[in-house]
Amino acid sequence: MALLLALGLGLGLDPARPALSVEDATPAESRQGCAVKPAFIGLDGRRYLEIRRAPAAQQVDDYVRRGNARLLVLAQDRSFDPNQLVVKEEPPFSLVGFREPDGRFTAEMAVGDRAAACFGVTRQQLALRYRDGLRRAITSYRGTHTFSAWMQGTALAALVLGIYILWLRGQGILNERIRQQIAQRQRFVLQRLSRLGLSGFVEPDQVRDGMQRLRQLVHWSLILLISYLLIPLLLGLFPPTQGIAEGLRGQIRDLLLSFLGGVVQAIPNLLSIAVILAITILVIRASNSWFQTVDRGRVRIPGFYQEWALPTARLVAILLSMAGLAAAFPYIPGSDSKVFQGAGLFIGALAALGSSAVASNIISGLMLIYTRAFREGDRVEINGVVGVVQDRALLVTRLQTPRNELVSIPNASVIGASVVNFSFSRREIRQPVALATTITIGYDVPWRQVHALMLAAAVSVAGITDEIEPFVLQTSLNDFHISYELTAFVRDPSTYRQTLSELLAALQDQFAAADVEILSPGYHAIRNGNRSTVPKTT
Repeated sequence: MALLLALGLGLGLDPARPALSVEDATPAESRQGCAVKPAFIGLDGRRYLEIRRAPAAQQVDDYVRRGNARLLVLAQDRSFDPNQLVVKEEPPFSLVGFREPDGRFTAEMAVGDRAAACFGVTRQQLALRYRDGLRRAITSYRGTHTFSAWMQGTALAALVLGIYILWLRGQGILNERIRQQIAQRQRFVLQRLSRLGLSGFVEPDQVRDGMQRLRQLVHWSLILLISYLLIPLLLGLFPPTQGIAEGLRGQIRDLLLSFLGGVVQAIPNLLSIAVILAITILVIRASNSWFQTVDRGRVRIPGFYQEWALPTARLVAILLSMAGLAAAFPYIPGSDSKVFQGAGLFIGALAALGSSAVASNIISGLMLIYTRAFREGDRVEINGVVGVVQDRALLVTRLQTPRNELVSIPNASVIGASVVNFSFSRREIRQPVALATTITIGYDVPWRQVHALMLAAAVSVAGITDEIEPFVLQTSLNDFHISYELTAFVRDPSTYRQTLSELLAALQDQFAAADVEILSPGYHAIRNGNRSTVPKTT
């Protein structure tokens, strides 16, 4: 289909060529009396004779209008032989006309020295060119305005339309297959992202969506392009519309030549951009590989922790990408145009409007990474929210609560709050994290018995580790009771809440079995002979 359209762009080029092009002479406006903008005499929209000066005092436009009408009459008169057109010298003019079989001569055009001077040739040369142009115009018109030419054009148009419809169906099938291939090849996308070192910046779903949009853009662009090229091809198959077709072909040809010229001029810049892009990608991949070895512990840098490796790799990749973009920007075609400058101003305005909040969160995110307050997978408490760190981005920190709620906290708020990390001690110092709970017991119960009951409760809980023995502290002697604080160490920080609940239940069981009442100030205020709150043993 594309080959057929490309061949169609060249139909009728030779007949459409004017008898004398503008480039064949010096500029018209440089000669006195010559038209600034040349006019043309032709048929069916085709230009054959270029007119820059009308004979005597006639206007060029009126002369051309009458010439077109006369040329049409001659072309439609089948009894007139184009070879009868000759040039006859009658100084100071060269006459272009036709000679009858009986020797009579009928003039159709008069070419003077002033008209020839507009083209920089002699009047005899210009007259011969006009004669040849008239012969071509009449011959071409009669060759195309026949019943067989119309039938041939109709058949070719039907054939072209049939090929176009078949191509549309084939293009639709190919587009659907490409869509399915993109949707199914997730592993291929992941491999390409990892090879380019971009797996940490974009998700495979985002890449697939981008490829699908690119596929749709290419698909519809190709359909629109082929459909536009089809128009001049179909119009060129019928005589009345061949002039329109040639005009469209000229536009397409000029556009292609301009585009190809721009591409040729941009080749050195495009090569420079390709080299900068290749170097940037190679440096990013080398940087990512280096930091991955640090993250795995194969390479150790004094004062640089392993958990810093991957975030630092992302920052370095961003900086390298920005450096590569800055280096390649001057080589981008049109980078010095008003469009690029306007886009830069727009982006700068947007950045200025939202820079304060965004920059604050980004800087806070970097501080959280390098202060090692927590990392992904740690159990923390931030601003009263207890959960497991799911994501530590540059702008927000996301926690998953025990109720499977995802809480997003801006990094600027996190950096200004106290962060309790329950996983830090087990990971960093190889020590279990402790939990503490306080109960109040009356003065009538010996403190040693209370200590023993509380320690027995701690030992009975499966989530309490035996790496460090639990202990009890008497924190205050109140008016009506004594405060006892039990400190025990959790085996796994992820079971902190569950272990605390089991420990409280064990304390209730131990004191109930020993018939010891757990008191509070409220009970002393309303005692007055009421029964004890110790539950009955079953």
